[in-house]
Amino acid sequence: MSTPLLDTIKTPEDLRNIPEDRLRQVADELREETISAVSVTGGHLGAGLGVVELTVALHYVFDTPHDRLVWDVGHQAYPHKILTGRRDRIRTLRQAGGLSGFTKRAESEYDPFGAAHTSTSISAGLGMAVARDLSDKANNVIAVIGDGAMSAGMAYEAMNNAGAMHSRLIVILNDNDMSIAPPTGAMSSYFARLVSGGTYRSIREAAKQLAKKLPKFFYDKAAKAEEFARGFWTGGTMFEELGFYYVGPIDGHNLDHLVPILKNVRDTETGPILVHVVTQKGKGYPPAEASADKYHGVATFDVVTGAQAKAKANAPSYTKVFGESLIKEAQKDDKIVAITAAMPSGTGVDLFGKEFPTRTFDVGIAEQHAVTFAAGMATEGYKPFCAIYSTFLQRAYDQIVHDVAIQNLPVRFALDRAGLVGADGPTHAGSFDIAYLGCLPNMVVMAAADEAELVHMVATAAAHESGPIAFRYPRGEGVGVDMPEKGVPLPIGKGRIVREGNRVAILSLGTRLAESLKAAEELEARGLSTTVADARFAKPLDKDLILRLAREHEVLITIEEGSMGGFGAYVLQLLSDKGALDRGTLKVRSMVLSDVFLDHDKPERMYATAGLDATGIVTKVFEALGRETPHKARA
Repeated sequence: MSTPLLDTIKTPEDLRNIPEDRLRQVADELREETISAVSVTGGHLGAGLGVVELTVALHYVFDTPHDRLVWDVGHQAYPHKILTGRRDRIRTLRQAGGLSGFTKRAESEYDPFGAAHTSTSISAGLGMAVARDLSDKANNVIAVIGDGAMSAGMAYEAMNNAGAMHSRLIVILNDNDMSIAPPTGAMSSYFARLVSGGTYRSIREAAKQLAKKLPKFFYDKAAKAEEFARGFWTGGTMFEELGFYYVGPIDGHNLDHLVPILKNVRDTETGPILVHVVTQKGKGYPPAEASADKYHGVATFDVVTGAQAKAKANAPSYTKVFGESLIKEAQKDDKIVAITAAMPSGTGVDLFGKEFPTRTFDVGIAEQHAVTFAAGMATEGYKPFCAIYSTFLQRAYDQIVHDVAIQNLPVRFALDRAGLVGADGPTHAGSFDIAYLGCLPNMVVMAAADEAELVHMVATAAAHESGPIAFRYPRGEGVGVDMPEKGVPLPIGKGRIVREGNRVAILSLGTRLAESLKAAEELEARGLSTTVADARFAKPLDKDLILRLAREHEVLITIEEGSMGGFGAYVLQLLSDKGALDRGTLKVRSMVLSDVFLDHDKPERMYATAGLDATGIVTKVFEALGRETPHKARA
C-alpha cells in the first residue's frame, strides 16, 4: 500500500514539490484528516471543510510563509494548520497546552496575523502590503475573507482604502453561504481565467492608453463599457467600484480551475485584486453537508454517523434562560425587541425570534450598527435588548459611549459569554466589560450569580426606563437552583446577604458566588466566621451594604470574573472616599482575573489558574490575615 501523500508533507514547501495532477489526492486526504482530528477535539468544522481545496491551492501557488496568507476569523484554518507543520499536534486543538482554534502569531510563522474576531483580514493584509512596499520588497499578501465577514463595515473600510491606494493586495472572497453570483461551470471558469490572464490585462491596458488619447467623453464611455461587459459576465461591479480588479466567480472545489487562476493572479502586477471563490460549508462530509448550520461548531463526534457527544445537562444554559425570560417579558410588553449581530443561536435570540419574528433583528456582523440601531429604536419608545457577546461588544465601544450613554437612552445590553469561556481562549473571553461599561456615566451594570438571578435581571432591564442598563452572564449551564415562575425587577443598586458571619466578608459579583460559598464553608471549619454577599450590581454600588461589611468584619474580599479596573476598583474607591480604609484593622483584597491573556483550557481550570476558585479565596483570606495558608487551600 502506497504512503499517503499527506504523510510526505511537513510544510508547504513539500506540497509544492508534488505534481499538480496529484493535488486532488492531497485535498481528499486533508479533508479526511480534518474530520478525524475535529471528531476528537471538537471545534469549528464546516467552514474548514469548505476551504480544503482552496487551502491546498493557496499554499501550492504562493510561497508561504514569505508570501503572507491572512485568514479571516480563523474558523476555516484547521486544514491550513495541518499543512503548515502542525499536523502532529492537530489533535490538541482547543485543549490545554495545545493548538489554538484560531490563527495565532506565536504558534507558527505561517500565521502572520492572529484572528478570532471577524472582518480584520483585509485591513491587516493592506497594512502588510504597504509595509512591504515601504521596505522595497516583492512578496504577495493574500487575505481570505468569508462572505459572512463581508457584512461588517470594517471590511468595506479596508477595501475602500486599498482601492484608493492601488496597493498590490489579493483578497480571496470565500463565498460559502449566500453566493453573490453562482459559478456557472466551464463558462464561468473560462471568463475568470481570461480576465485574470496576462493577455487580457495587456490588451486592456493598451486599450486604456489608446482611449486616453480620445476626448474625455469617449474615454469615460469606453471605461464604462469595459466595466459593464466584465460585470455582465462576472457580477463583480460592486468590487470594481471600490477599486478592486474582480475575478470570478470560481468553483472553490475545482483545483483545475483554482490553481491556474491563482497563478495568473500571483503573476500580475496590478492591484488590488478580488478573487471570488464559491465553496460549500461541510463539503465532503455528508452529515455536515446535510446540517442546517453546516456543522459550524461541533462537540466531539462519531465520524461514521456524525452524532455529536452530548454532556448531560444538570441545569439549563444561561443563554436559554435569557432567551426564554425575554420571551416572557415580551409577551407582556409589545415594545420589547431583540437585536443581535449574526449570533442568534449563540445569544438565545433565535428562541425569541420564533415567538416574535417581526420584533427580532439580526443585523449581521456589525456590532457598531447594532448598538446605534438599538439607540435609534429607543428614541422612539421601544425597548431594545441588544444581545451581544461581551468580547464582541468591545467592537462597538464608541457607539455605547456616544450614541447611548451620552444621550442616556434606555438600551438594554445582554452580555453573553461573560468571564472565561474555555476552548475559544483569550480572544473570546468576556474579561473587560465591567471595567469598560462601569466607567460610563448613566450606565447600570448587573451580573447574575445564577440562572434564577438572570431571570430577575431580564425583568429589571425590561422595567428600567431611565437610561442604559447591562447585565452579564457566562457561557454554559447554570448551577441548578430553583427557578422562579417569573422575573421580578430588582431594586437598582441593591445587593443581598446570602450567608451571615462576623469576621470575614466575601462580596461576590457574578457567578463566583458558588465558589464563595464553598470557601465560606472551609473558612468556617477553620474557625473563621464568614459572611457571603451577592453584589448584583457593579454600578451603582450598594454603598450601605459595602460600608456595613467593612464596618463589621476584619477582612473584606471582593471577587469578580473581570479584569482590573472593574468592580473591586469601584469598591475600593467607595471605601477610600468614605474613610473606611482609615480604620487600620480592616484588610481589603480585590480578586480579579490575572493581568494576562489566559490560553484556552476548561473554564474551571482557567479560574483555578487565575485564583478565582474556592481554594484561591481561602488562600487570599489567610494571606490577608498574615497566617500560613492551610495545606488544603494550597493543594
